[in-house]
Amino acid sequence: MNIVEFVQDLTIQGWQLWSNGEKIGYRAPNQESTQLVLSQLKQHKTEVLKLLNTQPELLHVYPLSYGQQAMWFLWKLAPKSCVYNVSMTTHIRSQVNVGHWRQAFQALRKRHPILHSTFTQRGQKPIQLVQEHQELDFLQIDATTWSQDELDKRLVEAHQHPFDLEREAVMRIRWFTRSEQEHILLLTIHHIAVDGWSLNLIFQELPKLYQAQTTDAELSLTPLKHSYQDYVAWQKDMLEGTEGRRLWNYWQQQLAGKLPVLNLPTDRPRPTIQTYNGDAYFFQLSEKLSEQLKEITRKEKSTLHTTLLAAFQVLLYRYTAQEEILVGSPTSGRSCPEFAPIVGYFVEPVVMRAKLSDDLSFQEFLVQVRQTVLGALDHQGYPFALLVGKLLPERDPSRSPIFQVLFVLHKIEQWQKLLSGELGCSSDWHGIKVEPYEIPIKESPFDLSLDMIPIGSCLGGFLRYNTDLFERETIVSMAGNFQTLLEAIVANPQQKLSQLPLIKATEQHKIMDGYKNQTAYLTEQYLHQLETAEIETVLLSAPGKVKPRNELEHQMAQIWQEVLEVSQIGIYDNFFALGGHSLMSVQLMNKIEQGFGQSLPLSTLFQFPTIEQLAAILSQERSLTTLEKQF
Repeated sequence: MNIVEFVQDLTIQGWQLWSNGEKIGYRAPNQESTQLVLSQLKQHKTEVLKLLNTQPELLHVYPLSYGQQAMWFLWKLAPKSCVYNVSMTTHIRSQVNVGHWRQAFQALRKRHPILHSTFTQRGQKPIQLVQEHQELDFLQIDATTWSQDELDKRLVEAHQHPFDLEREAVMRIRWFTRSEQEHILLLTIHHIAVDGWSLNLIFQELPKLYQAQTTDAELSLTPLKHSYQDYVAWQKDMLEGTEGRRLWNYWQQQLAGKLPVLNLPTDRPRPTIQTYNGDAYFFQLSEKLSEQLKEITRKEKSTLHTTLLAAFQVLLYRYTAQEEILVGSPTSGRSCPEFAPIVGYFVEPVVMRAKLSDDLSFQEFLVQVRQTVLGALDHQGYPFALLVGKLLPERDPSRSPIFQVLFVLHKIEQWQKLLSGELGCSSDWHGIKVEPYEIPIKESPFDLSLDMIPIGSCLGGFLRYNTDLFERETIVSMAGNFQTLLEAIVANPQQKLSQLPLIKATEQHKIMDGYKNQTAYLTEQYLHQLETAEIETVLLSAPGKVKPRNELEHQMAQIWQEVLEVSQIGIYDNFFALGGHSLMSVQLMNKIEQGFGQSLPLSTLFQFPTIEQLAAILSQERSLTTLEKQF
């Protein structure tokens, strides 16, 4: 028997063991298997006592929460990925004692043991092992001679460096010194150990810990009464009781039936395995529009989160024409106040299922979304990882499970106000001047995420997207469409969803003008290529209209008629000359994928804007697929 694993397994099950002279003291979690365990302890008493006396730190082993288990398995699938590296970058413009900062981080780890833990496997389950003697991963780097480009490059590299959760520290600090008066602090922690709430706690505690090192003042932090392990035990007990059954019954009903997959039209074919390569586009709403959104929120007795979520779901509906849409949204996961001061992975995403139709007004849809949000918040305690396991026994490796799009409305904490300059120089930092320092986002765990954030009196937004699916131009256009949609909503929330514009009138005129000349040229070129029989077909049909010649073109024409709401379409007609615009382009390509089971990049329509051309492309794609299956 491996004594270390035996004793660690008992600890994970809830046993408490200690050395009491020549005897083993114990506290059992239950009575079911106590006698069997006691007989084993008695049989290996000498080895167990030696372990308890010489290596008691090996007993600091704990089970993981369901969220942590999911994060660990994601790490095992892609151990070189940096998508779950959580970084906080701070620009310090004061002379500081770097040695004291190192000691402050040591004290932070001592206060929160999860920050000096490793995550390995016992049998089939991952576990947390607190490493009492783990060295702090703190590296001071001389950046005095670097250019700005070199500094930014090194910061991104340091952020993206993967973690080895089984062997290395889960937290690392990179201190870039530019001069005695200028430093860049990059704190990076793997998501398995922190969430956004935890970062706020860390930023509040660090300056106090630094002050204690610098002035020898008494530490002002309140001692922690609970640990992350208490949360894991509480979660397990809750799920096994009546509350756990209540939560599961709700989500089982809310997510019943076949779950819809969001088919956003992409610029590139979807890879067979989900990738996390990403980028982000920032936009800012005007002060007037931001205030109008808050006003309509008050008038409709909603919340800003619900109003923005509803608008985002309408945007997705108009892009995909799907009447059922699933969007994820994170919750703090800290429903019990005793866990509020604990650093750890508590966050739980909840699923917002929306049912949309052209006949709904935004006002009516907002009522539905409000009820959905209230229900989700009331049942947020059920682990998302458990939902995935129960609802999706078979996973699609090319997509994130259950939902592929995330929405977040961030609450601005004190430390974020400090970094943004809203509070000036905070007394908590005792004269140390700190500023924000942004490093570019290069990861995206979902196809698309919308992060909304208050910036002074305005609302800002980040559209984070997977760069293996979308071009930046597509996302820029989407951000513009979202702002136009918001303006239409605040102007008239009683409008039907189908009537809410996504493209400004000036942009529509520009699109039409740009394609008129191209259409005339293409029509002339195609007429020169027509056979005599085809020319007769043109003369027998509506002027300038060539009827579909085969089943593929006929099906394509039906889709065009539905999207464009035009009764007669010829196979050589230019999509954009018929009134099509960028939003209709998205809808058309999505319906083509649904109707023919083949995905074409959005850019295909701009290169080949006729039924005849698109049908030829589809036919070619089918032939290639057949050849691939044969060989």
